[in-house]
Parts: sequence; structure tokens; C-alpha cells
Amino acid sequence: MNTSLPADIEPLLRQGLAELALDADALTPALMDYLALLTRWNGTYNLTAIRDPREMVTKHLLDSLAMAPFVPDAALADLGTGPGLPGIPLAIARPGCRVTLVESNGKKARFLREAVRTLGLVNARVAESRAEALDEPGQYAAITARALATLDKIIAFGGHLLAPGGVLLAMKAETVDEEAAQLPPGWQLQAVHPLQVPGLTARRQLAVVGRSLTAS
Repeated sequence: MNTSLPADIEPLLRQGLAELALDADALTPALMDYLALLTRWNGTYNLTAIRDPREMVTKHLLDSLAMAPFVPDAALADLGTGPGLPGIPLAIARPGCRVTLVESNGKKARFLREAVRTLGLVNARVAESRAEALDEPGQYAAITARALATLDKIIAFGGHLLAPGGVLLAMKAETVDEEAAQLPPGWQLQAVHPLQVPGLTARRQLAVVGRSLTAS
């Protein structure tokens, strides 16, 4: 176990994983290693505005993992993943999911490659590219994006990546209905799942967007 983090971090993480009904014994070591690496690199590369590792547990790790039950054991593209959120926690928690971490920023892409290597994530890869420029059409069962853009813009950036029947999984707060009304023709909001993130009072919802049944 990584010892470079404050002593109260591991219990906080374990409690949150238990509240999410995830296996704390299985997931804690890799998540702690990821958090330590993120904290260390963040001091130099400014990968995230959050500096306190306790806040990172709640607002980065647990916030990302709240959507884990809805992630398929299939190919997932995490668009604009930044330092790997939610893609790296999901790759750790869902080993059957093949995660492509899509990030155009060179500093962040370098961190992602180091994280994938250090953590031994055989089910994750880095694509240093803008989402709209990623030439892998129809290769993904799901795409996700965390704090990237509105639903219509995420579809514009990454909709081409989805296989038939594929879905966008987007974490949102209060704006789902408003954004769903702006979806382009051929796309529809299929479901909205309320999420409870341990330690976070802010509202979270997972919006599921897919092609309309009538879309060609």
C-alpha cells in the first residue's frame, strides 16, 4: 500500500467504496496508488485544481465510481479524460471494461501513459487526440465525459465513436432535461439514473443518451 498519502485517506476511501457497494479490499490498493501518483504529478503539472487528497477521494475517485454499475463490460471511450477521470477509476473497478482515455493535452496524456504503466492497467490505453479527431468510428459500446460539455456537444464530438446500440453515459447535475431538449436529430435521452456520491451533498445524475429507434 502506498504510504505517501495522509493516514486518514485509506479509511475514507474504504468507507466510500463500501457505501457504493464496491469491493474495498480489491480496489483500494490500486486506487491509492493512482491517487498518490496524481497528487505527486499535480504539484508540477497542474492536472486538477483540487489539491487536497481528501477532496480528491470524494470529488474524483468516488464521484467517478458512482457510475460503475452502469458501465458495460465492453469498449468505453472516456472523452476529455484530463488526468483520467472517470476512466482510470472505472478501469480499476471494472476489469472487463476496455477503456480508451482520450485526451489532447500533452502533459495530461503523458501522465495518463505513466498511470496506465505504473498501475498495470492492461484494460486501458491512451489516445492523445481530440475526441472529434479520433478515427475509430463505431468501435465503442459506450462513451463518457465528465464536466466536458453539454450533451449535444458531447454527441457532436464523440457520437461517431459509438457502435450501433451504443450509449453516452454523462454525469450531470440539474441540467439533464434542459440539455436533452437540445440533442441533435436522431438522438434521445434514454434514461436518467440518480446517483449518490459518498461525502458529496451536490446532486448527481447519470444521463444515458443513445440513437433514436427511428434513426437510420
